[in-house]
Amino acid sequence: MLYLCGGLAATGLYAAGIAPQAAFAVVGVGSVVTWFLAPWLHRTQLRRPWRLLTLAGVFFLLGVLIRPVVAGAHGYLVLLSDVFTLPGYLLAIAGLAHFLAARRGTERHTVIDGLIVFTGAAVASVVVFALPAASIPGRPVAVSVVAGVYPVLDAVLVLIVANLAFTTAVRQPSFILILLMMVWMFVGDVSYAIIGISGELYASPWLDLPFLLAFTLGGAAGLHPSARHLDRPTPLAVQEWSVPRLLLILPALACPFVLTIAVQDKGSTERWVLGAGGALMVALLLMRSLSAVQNYAAVQHRLVEMATHDPLTGLPNRRMVRTVVDDLLARPRPDGAPVWLFYLDLDGFKVVNDSWGHPAGDQLIKDVARRLRQALPEPATVARVGGDEFVVIRCCTETEALAQAQQILDCVDKPLLVNGAEVVLTASVGMACTGEDAHEDSTEALMRDADTAMYRTKSEGRGSFTVFDASMRMAVRERLDIEVALRSAVAQDQLVLEYQPIVRLATGAPSGAEALVRWRHPTRGVLGPTTFIPIAEGSNLISAIGTWVLLRSIEQLAQWRRAGVVDDDFWLSINVSPRQLTDRGLAGVLRAELERWDVPAACVVLEITESVMVDGGDVTEHVMEDLRALGVRIAVDDFGTGFSALGYLRRHPVTGVKIDRSFVAGLGANTEDEEIVRAVVAMSSALGLTVVAEGVETVDQRSVLDALGVTLAQGWLWGRATDPAAFAAGWAVPTQAAASGSSSSGNS
Repeated sequence: MLYLCGGLAATGLYAAGIAPQAAFAVVGVGSVVTWFLAPWLHRTQLRRPWRLLTLAGVFFLLGVLIRPVVAGAHGYLVLLSDVFTLPGYLLAIAGLAHFLAARRGTERHTVIDGLIVFTGAAVASVVVFALPAASIPGRPVAVSVVAGVYPVLDAVLVLIVANLAFTTAVRQPSFILILLMMVWMFVGDVSYAIIGISGELYASPWLDLPFLLAFTLGGAAGLHPSARHLDRPTPLAVQEWSVPRLLLILPALACPFVLTIAVQDKGSTERWVLGAGGALMVALLLMRSLSAVQNYAAVQHRLVEMATHDPLTGLPNRRMVRTVVDDLLARPRPDGAPVWLFYLDLDGFKVVNDSWGHPAGDQLIKDVARRLRQALPEPATVARVGGDEFVVIRCCTETEALAQAQQILDCVDKPLLVNGAEVVLTASVGMACTGEDAHEDSTEALMRDADTAMYRTKSEGRGSFTVFDASMRMAVRERLDIEVALRSAVAQDQLVLEYQPIVRLATGAPSGAEALVRWRHPTRGVLGPTTFIPIAEGSNLISAIGTWVLLRSIEQLAQWRRAGVVDDDFWLSINVSPRQLTDRGLAGVLRAELERWDVPAACVVLEITESVMVDGGDVTEHVMEDLRALGVRIAVDDFGTGFSALGYLRRHPVTGVKIDRSFVAGLGANTEDEEIVRAVVAMSSALGLTVVAEGVETVDQRSVLDALGVTLAQGWLWGRATDPAAFAAGWAVPTQAAASGSSSSGNS
């Protein structure tokens, strides 16, 4: 900014006639020095254009300073300043062209537009300025030729200015200063061209004022910090067609034809120039039209590609899957082979994505896509239809389809590198094919059936494949019916709670109970939680059901405490879903309910699944910490069946574990189960956790548990879950002595 202000001040002195030569020399030398130092000042790799501008500035400066000295000379001596000025032009044009090339790669429509403007400017310069200046009688031919060259160089300047204007919509200050520098150079040359057609080569010093401004602007461009970005390709292109663009192109297009009409007494040279210019303009216009059509076709192709292909992997997307399947269904297939659709989902992808981040997850997806493409070449079609979901389409026999499914599993089940670590994924695959029922042969039906089969695979252990059959469709319809009815179950008071006692093995007296939800379906009868809770978890209904269970359980516990059914130490276990543990307001709701019913927080145990400790995010961690801070206890349900690990128990605020019934069932007959229970008890004891054994059905199981150090248990040995009234009648404090815990009271 200081340099620009100083240069403008020197320009004012020049215009006022105060030491004009000194003012020009100071600004010129300053600009040359800034251009020379610019690569080092800005640490840019783009040095050649600055060197060319430096040399151009030296030549220009010498030419301008010599010009007044030779202004009155005769003969060839008058060209002495041009000996320096003309090479300066060529060097400046070369330097500016380097800036143009560095800022943006050459695009055909940009080059054509620049050539159109250049052709118009060149025709106008030659016809209006160059030819009249060169034909002035009475002076040496060389002088006339030099006088006619400058307008042509002006046309080249117009070409560079036009290309810079056409190539980018992002302009740093240094870029704008260079653009303005060229504009003032053009103004100065046009001024000299105008006096040139009258036979004069030099006139008032005012004609050099535009060049002084050009030096000032160029020097400021070299000093501005944004000059370091001049060698970077611009990220945002201007519109291919715009009003400013047309304002430059249309006059240039019209120029040869307007001059043909306007110029009188045209000689043969003028006619040749105008004819060649008009022909070239028509050719450029045709090329521009062809370029526009080709660009339009390319854009259309890109839009179709974007609409039908996944941007991450380049595979066809869900829309393209529909097109491929519809095409296969519409045409005859070899040997009448059915269309098979394989729907695969990556097992364990979420863990990788959450552990290493989305970039690592994206790389994993790309690696799997590449493997599938290589392992399943045409005619099979591989597509990505979701985050970690892929689809394979192929016409083949059932035997070939089964082999293809195994090939997919083998393809995925190989180590992949993620951030330098090896990761092994598996895939759950569902398969479906077209059949004899033409009404069911559609993309939607195949996708639906294959997706259903894939979820069956996941529910049965993952890492395998399942072929869809009609029974699965009935199961899906039944699931949908249950989901629809479940939406109104809470509102219509169809849900009820039953309670199963948790007893002390030493005495058989209840220490607590577990609240278990049941659904009194209007047509299906009483449904257990295993029938509808998984459906609720998959349809966002679990939050409403879980909240209802939580509130109703605390209310029931309060009623028992007031009625003296249970003592003050009696606690109630309530199951909470993973989705509930993502609700930051859960602790607040629970606190309000405990205060409302005057129930101590320690009398409530919230049961969570092992998966919560593995899959739960930061929100779940905070919610669990808030619950523990409230005073409620947290127990891990079905412990040992999932991701059992000491580290998970230590990192989470749990207070107890419930040994899964699958380990209890083998006690007394299976030594491995006994060792597992013994290990769980030892680990829990070391961590200060309470242990409850689930599913106790026999006296032998109770005896083994007692011997292994388990103090609390629940199961049919002491009774099934019952409604609140039956529980109060059988387990009230005065009647607890009657609970012998013998086998005669179990399995009823």
